Amino acid sequence: MTTHDHGPHSGHGANGTEQDSSPFAELMGEVMATAERFGHRQHIQLTWLAVRRHGTTTAVDLVSDGIRRTARYAGAPQKYNATVSRAWVELVGHHAGQSDTADFDAFADQHPALLDKKLLTRFYRSSTLASDPARTGWIEPDLAPFPWQQADR
Repeated sequence: MTTHDHGPHSGHGANGTEQDSSPFAELMGEVMATAERFGHRQHIQLTWLAVRRHGTTTAVDLVSDGIRRTARYAGAPQKYNATVSRAWVELVGHHAGQSDTADFDAFADQHPALLDKKLLTRFYRSSTLASDPARTGWIEPDLAPFPWQQADR
């Protein structure tokens, strides 16, 4: 989830077909209908919508695949980071599970930490997130456990 400045057509196939009706493209279209750019807040909104509609487990794949494709179509596949993508979806999913609001602005007000682009640095060293293993697969937090993991320790 490191590719944050996408145009309104991000996630669409290079030829304008197939992906246009994908769940990711539909979510992207919904978010971009009221936004001028796809910044961090819109990324969190898209993730929140994906979690609410598809559940966290499915949202991990849906959002990760959409971001990976978007980075590739933007000519910057190196910007995709599997650990970052999954971590954001799981954080949003955790907080969405504790919230009964159907309004994203209210959700964001309840969980302002999610709007901090540097939130993952509470859980990961920067060098860990920048590593090849983190870019290509899942790496557990190495600074502090996620909130739902703290009860397990």
